Amino acid sequence: MSPDDFQRLIAGVTSQLADRPLDGELAGWLNATWPADSTVFRDLAAACRTGVAEGWLCNREGGGIRYGRIFKALPETHGFSVDVVDMKDLAGPHHVHPNGEIDLIMPLDAGATFDGHPAGWCVYGPGSAHRPTVAGGEALILYLLPQGAIEFTPA
Repeated sequence: MSPDDFQRLIAGVTSQLADRPLDGELAGWLNATWPADSTVFRDLAAACRTGVAEGWLCNREGGGIRYGRIFKALPETHGFSVDVVDMKDLAGPHHVHPNGEIDLIMPLDAGATFDGHPAGWCVYGPGSAHRPTVAGGEALILYLLPQGAIEFTPA
């Protein structure tokens, strides 16, 4: 697995998402189409674990969070930026999703959750905000942001 291979893998997912509204219906579709026991989910999780181990994912650290944007919003990723974070039992910085956010939750410890969600997909609509929180252990989270839009806030 290389960053180029990872980009191709992500593009297979983002090609299905580019024109869809980011809402609860999309979250349901993602979890039905690529559930945690699917090949796509397993391939993405394995690619993320490899990228972290090889140092081309999560290559920055701050506040107990390992993170990194591997791709800005590109035509190849259908206008989504791609970030991966590694968190364990903590809340990250508060931020707003101007265009929404799609998250792939990949627990590294059994039972780890992201914002209360187990392994799988979570979708935040445009204008939503939160303090991303991993509880119950460690997890990798892959963030897809339309047009790469995110605004960190002091809240």
